[in-house]
Amino acid sequence: MKIKSLLLGVVGCLAFAPASFADRGSDGNVSIIYWQAPSILNPYLSGGTKDIESASLVIEPLGRFDQTGALVPYLAAEIPTVANGGVSSDLTSITWKLKEGLKWSDGSAVTSADVKFTADYCMHPEGGCAQLAKFDGISSIDTPDARTIVINFSGPKPNPYAAFMGGQAPVIQKAQFENCMGAKAPNCTAENFGPIGTGPFVVTDFRPNDVIQMKANENYRDPSKPAFATLTFKGGGDATGAGRSVLETGEFDYAWNLQLAPEVIANMEKGGKGVAIAGFGPLVERLEMNLTDPSPSLDADTRATRKAPHPFLSDMNVRKALSMAIDRELLVEIGYGKAGGVTCDLVPAPELYAAKNDYCMTQDITGANALLDSAGWAKGADGVRSKDGVRISILYQTSTNAVRQDFQALIKEWWTQIGVETELRNLNASVFFGGDPGSPDTFQKFYADVEMYANTFDGTDPQSYLGAYRCGNEPKPESQWQGENINRFCDPAYDALLDELAKTGDLAKRGEIGIKLNNMLTKDSYTIVPLVHRGRVSAHANSLGGVVLNTWDSELWNVADWHRIK
Repeated sequence: MKIKSLLLGVVGCLAFAPASFADRGSDGNVSIIYWQAPSILNPYLSGGTKDIESASLVIEPLGRFDQTGALVPYLAAEIPTVANGGVSSDLTSITWKLKEGLKWSDGSAVTSADVKFTADYCMHPEGGCAQLAKFDGISSIDTPDARTIVINFSGPKPNPYAAFMGGQAPVIQKAQFENCMGAKAPNCTAENFGPIGTGPFVVTDFRPNDVIQMKANENYRDPSKPAFATLTFKGGGDATGAGRSVLETGEFDYAWNLQLAPEVIANMEKGGKGVAIAGFGPLVERLEMNLTDPSPSLDADTRATRKAPHPFLSDMNVRKALSMAIDRELLVEIGYGKAGGVTCDLVPAPELYAAKNDYCMTQDITGANALLDSAGWAKGADGVRSKDGVRISILYQTSTNAVRQDFQALIKEWWTQIGVETELRNLNASVFFGGDPGSPDTFQKFYADVEMYANTFDGTDPQSYLGAYRCGNEPKPESQWQGENINRFCDPAYDALLDELAKTGDLAKRGEIGIKLNNMLTKDSYTIVPLVHRGRVSAHANSLGGVVLNTWDSELWNVADWHRIK
């Protein structure tokens, strides 16, 4: 099997000079604002970026991806590779070694048992782990000593860097979570709101959907870091308010995800308090098509599975027509400017996995109407199409945000032009992305026909990301409504390609398979309708040093290096 050094033999180095601090906590308080407020600090129980990134201040993985996408060690002493003997020559195991002397924030030792426990926690059949795809293919984990973790795979694993790599898959403390396994996991409020971690900060107070107070971790492995004694993490509001609080008023030091029109950000920067930063990764704003019937007249299990196909979105002609009616260039222009680009792909980056499809580049209202006509969806007296008594009447939902509401309004108008009735709904982002198994309004439950959002993946390999759409990965009652296959897509041919990708080492072939998987979800089925390849746009105060925007991992990945410029 051919293995390229880019995948297994070369490990990146941090491409910036870390700050030198005189004393831990010498720079007072740092304030961060995420207008999508965190609702939990356990990324295994939420797929929301706001929850994953706020948790990354406290709990850490064995390794991360730096701003170039290169692998760098965090809790691990080094990144295992074939070259250094950490990855077995037959690719069936990876051996991690913890750094010496690591401590949890409570002062107890971090051991290999914590790492193994984390995998057991996520892989529990009743746990509903939001990051289960990260652990795909693991057959067993051995812990020969307190610092060594041997992860064994069921077959050759050319890309073994999924579990415990990046902000989506951190290590949690066994002693704290061992009574929170399986179905008990969502009910462990104290643990999920205040995880004991190894990161630079410790939670002192967490008010869900509002604010988190933190202090410097006295047991952090670098005695001079973090520079800040305390951290305030504010959630809620909107992107406009968040941007102003950094760029105009200077109330906050860092604002995440400024999903605003480019001219709005430019005007804010004139306030002179801060600077906007941007970078492109694989983030895509898209429409998700529900393949199952979301009718409230059905029981939860039926709505969660393929027992009841969607009354009209099960027809690919309808899904395709909805895509054809959209003017993506206009969406980019009004929503993102240079911080966005038209895309027809779920995975637009990195280059190796980018299909670069162009089928959706041009709006085609005439063609969409003709397609629906030929498929037997006829317009009624009210202009709305129907077939066999079923009307194409869509509930289209997304999170509350000015750009997304602009998108909704335009898309509704375009769909009206092809005979589709559309009801718009927007939900508080903290609820929509929150993952609360008791809420009917989460993106995972998908109690609508179409929903719009963006998400991304850690690192430069989309295997786990694409693996989310495997049959059986749909959110459902027995998984505590966790899972990323929200469309309830299921295709044995897709699963077979995933299995092929998992055992393919040649990079060019991995790219070919990844592109095929992308196409099966997009242009071949229109299950996912990509709209915009989004750049990440955030902002930081002029007085905040050490910030390195990272589009391949948590934006807060190097917060331990942040400091006050004096």
